Amino acid sequence: MTGPGEPDVTFELAAAHGLNLAEYDKILALTGRTPTYTELGIFSAMWNEHCSYKSTKKWLRILPTNGPCVIQGPGENAGVVDIGDGQAVVFKMESHNHPSFIEPFQGAATGMGGILRDIFTMGARPIAAMNALRFGAPEHEKTPHLVAGVVAGIGAYANCFGVATVGGEVEFDQSYNGNILVNAFAAGLVATDAIFYSAAKGVGLPIVYLGAKTGRDGVGGATMASAEFGADIEEKRPTVQVGDPFTEKRLLEACLELMATGAVIAIQDMGAAGLTCSAVEMGARGDLGIELDLDAVPVRETDMTPYEMMLSESQERMLMVLAPEKEDIARKIFQKWELDFATVGKTTNNLRFRVVFGGREVANLPIRELGDQAPEYDRPWNPPPKPPPLGPLDLSGIDMADALLKLLGSPNLCSRRWVYEQYDTLIGANSLQTPGGDAGVVRVEGHPAKALAFSSDVTPRYCAADPYEGAMQAVAECWRNLCATGATPLAASDNLNFGNPEKPEIMGQIVGAIKGIARACTALNFPIVSGNVSLYNETSGTGISPTPTIAGVGLISDFSKMARIRFARSDEVILLVGAPATWGTHLGQSRFLHEIFGQKSGPPPPVDLGREKAAGELVRALISARLATAVHDCSDGGLAVALAEMAMAGNIGATVDFPGNGQSAAVFFGEDQARYVLTIAPADLEKVQAMAKTANISAPMIGRTGGNALKLGSARAILLSELNKVHSGWFDRFMNARTE
Repeated sequence: MTGPGEPDVTFELAAAHGLNLAEYDKILALTGRTPTYTELGIFSAMWNEHCSYKSTKKWLRILPTNGPCVIQGPGENAGVVDIGDGQAVVFKMESHNHPSFIEPFQGAATGMGGILRDIFTMGARPIAAMNALRFGAPEHEKTPHLVAGVVAGIGAYANCFGVATVGGEVEFDQSYNGNILVNAFAAGLVATDAIFYSAAKGVGLPIVYLGAKTGRDGVGGATMASAEFGADIEEKRPTVQVGDPFTEKRLLEACLELMATGAVIAIQDMGAAGLTCSAVEMGARGDLGIELDLDAVPVRETDMTPYEMMLSESQERMLMVLAPEKEDIARKIFQKWELDFATVGKTTNNLRFRVVFGGREVANLPIRELGDQAPEYDRPWNPPPKPPPLGPLDLSGIDMADALLKLLGSPNLCSRRWVYEQYDTLIGANSLQTPGGDAGVVRVEGHPAKALAFSSDVTPRYCAADPYEGAMQAVAECWRNLCATGATPLAASDNLNFGNPEKPEIMGQIVGAIKGIARACTALNFPIVSGNVSLYNETSGTGISPTPTIAGVGLISDFSKMARIRFARSDEVILLVGAPATWGTHLGQSRFLHEIFGQKSGPPPPVDLGREKAAGELVRALISARLATAVHDCSDGGLAVALAEMAMAGNIGATVDFPGNGQSAAVFFGEDQARYVLTIAPADLEKVQAMAKTANISAPMIGRTGGNALKLGSARAILLSELNKVHSGWFDRFMNARTE
């Protein structure tokens, strides 16, 4: 069944497509013959790690995915959560790591385009975006180029499309020298009675192709994303897609207009593996077959082969099952928006995926085995060894003020303003908090008081030391950041970034992290409703630090009560809510340890989920009662960095007394969890501490706001002007140096 100009299909060719011998044998058994070249491409797309999750499905099943507000959990284009009043929030985080390393601008741009399509495919209008970015060491030769390209790509796409970028992360570490991470998040609003799904329904109904034309860009992209990088990395550049945000904006408006007519029965965006994945998923989820005629597919290049058309990942495309009687209405809508509209197939009742090109059948495969019955592996895994306790540190010569300035001016704690000023953070006129705080906050349009909070978090050095504890901490910090605004955490999306799962030590990291996420999400009533797994983040055998990113969404019922991180007024009381008796003790894996001693040593801080939950509930109660005038979670860099960030944000200084027990470095720079820094009016101190006592949560008074400097214990006072200069300087110098 070899077509004109097509190579003979052999196991060697299958191996070049990322299929192993057992998988190739299974293909032969399923088809009863040697597959066609197009069929081989289809199998390679559907059975690769990026699309099938074949190494992680076993473990992903342990994640909590249900809750009282969950409308749709994992398995669709995005998760859907009820926010009351007939409205729901639709959200997801997804990776575009490999393409962004190969071609940073287009890789990051199309990552943003893909996640936005996941949202409006469900019928939701996007209202917010975030991104979690990990780059190599600042001194690595590629890092400045990658930072510039990725940030420009995200900004170009999101700004032109018209969605506010309200939060995210940027981190540098040498483990990402060969594989950067670009995790994109988007959220949208939809009426609960107007949600659209991907499962095809009905037999003999038209399948319609919508949007932009198909080209050769991105052919084999999903397969590329399911393999390690090697010396041939530059040869993979043609697998990176090219995006057009203006076309996507028109596609959004056309889809939402069409959805309002009642014509759409099922819809799926063409993301990874393009036409193949979208068609197979629609059919398999609906327990139906799909028949496609590739001669009807709009193309922008000549002499495209069926293999290329089925595996192209050209952007801004959708596939729909339409009500036949409304096909003409749909066509006119898309013609109005100057987008392609073509009937390219039909649904069938035979559970086959049949593809025709030039009057010739080029594929005829069992659709369930391609989709939800793809191979699944129980890979061997080794539990990661526990790190030894942190050894003694000589802290006698440490100047607390100098240490704080060094941390604030370091690559991973300095201001990210250089990054987020390239994003439109206000478009839509609903942004209430933009990047720079604990969480981005966006007003719920159409409601007088509600808002949604968004945060993305993970600490990879914790996960490298202990994947289970580190993953719990990622969930807890995301939950904490939402609570710090006054939001009730609703649900989360996970983006699991790891190395090669065929290595038992890497698979052990994956298993440990998923177990940690499952435990934390269960304890905090914070279900995972969507997500993405990105594996094989390795180059020449060297993998990234385990990076299970958690993106969370919370609901603020009255945004007039919302809290911010900035000190609001002078002469207010500063409290450390959730603090242990010694304020802080844990220096293992801390930023202080890394920046001052050059070490990544010891265990990460332990996570007490009961204390996390109780402290978060107390903080939300204080915010709701309008007792908290400023709130900031205590995490990277510990108490000292949290205080400095609050002081700089409000342009108000503070004096914090040393508690007199323990080492001052551990007190001010320890990264103990479940802690928040709050300010309150002095008159409210007794009331607030009574509430804390009832909640069984410590809330000691640690100082007062006021003045133009920050003074920590016996250390010299640091002027706010000096803090700001140090904090704001590094990123500009780093990026400007690349042009000098």
